[in-house]
Amino acid sequence: MLSRRWFGQTGLASLGGAMLVKGLGVSGAWASSQSSGYFVPAEDLPHAMTLMQWPASLAPYYSRQHRDGAQAKIAEIANIISEFEPVVMLMDGALETSARRKLSDAVEIWDIPTEDLWCRDSGPVFATDGNGNLAVTHLNFNGWGERWGDGTDMEIAIRVAERLGLPLLDNGLVGEGGGVESDGDGTLLAHESSWVNANRNPGLSRHDVESRLLEAYGADKMIWAPGLKDMDVTDYHIDSLARFVAPGHVVIQIGDGVWAGDPWSATNYETLSVLEGATDAKGRALKITRIPEPDLENWTASYVNYYVFNGAVLGSTTLDERANAEAKRILADLYPDREIMLIETEVLGRNGGGIHCATQQMPKV
Repeated sequence: MLSRRWFGQTGLASLGGAMLVKGLGVSGAWASSQSSGYFVPAEDLPHAMTLMQWPASLAPYYSRQHRDGAQAKIAEIANIISEFEPVVMLMDGALETSARRKLSDAVEIWDIPTEDLWCRDSGPVFATDGNGNLAVTHLNFNGWGERWGDGTDMEIAIRVAERLGLPLLDNGLVGEGGGVESDGDGTLLAHESSWVNANRNPGLSRHDVESRLLEAYGADKMIWAPGLKDMDVTDYHIDSLARFVAPGHVVIQIGDGVWAGDPWSATNYETLSVLEGATDAKGRALKITRIPEPDLENWTASYVNYYVFNGAVLGSTTLDERANAEAKRILADLYPDREIMLIETEVLGRNGGGIHCATQQMPKV
């Protein structure tokens, strides 16, 4: 079984033959040049809908029971969000009858095959030109550096763009939506480890990758922190650690200090140090809000991997009830006009992600 955090437990040398099939990216027939004037708006602006993916394959899971548990949790998340805005679930049409037993009638199903549930990474990233037009910024998902997948999820963004009749904007950048945070006002935040990496963008310098990321998101300034390579499948996506609450304001999950022998806590404080010294595209020093680490489970337990949608914020609980209460209080302060909901997501955490990783917004234009 391979999960997104699997490397941290067993090491890269154990991968063996689990590499995905190469050469299944976007073809020249679909690709168009990145158009100037398009930008990715902030997540907290109004949505037309939320897109999600049905976890169909058994391969990423410990067992059928674990996979079925992931399906039940994804359905629960979709059903909650559908009370606030439209939700579309992507899946092979042959699975619709069984999936419908778990999904609310309010959740629409599109016949676009999926392997796993990580729509933030393999799904479409939507951009707008500010004049009522949408496009899909194609990040050429390659299974987190050709580590996982049979190619099905690599085609999702293309198929969604085709179904919606939207242009596909592609400047050749390879990566995932969970690997970059955008404030929607010109500033991006990312770990270098997820982008300036030969498993995604071979031969490209940090300057090259930065130029393409800024172009893809219609942004002006990049804030880089080093991150951490080869300790999890994502090479440490930023959205499990730090998020833009608003332009000039970042929330970060941080513990009480660096733990001896723990590269994750050292990396977290390194990122915090970068943020404390950074300014955004408008020259503003960043306001930083801290959310405490929970008293830790042996899986991805991130309070900042929440999803902001129309009227609400949905995040995860952990086994630490005191930290849960504090996280909910902080989120309520950060998003005072939205309902704050935290739910148990252990089945997602054990596969290395959370609610933000499982969702992708389509902005309202």
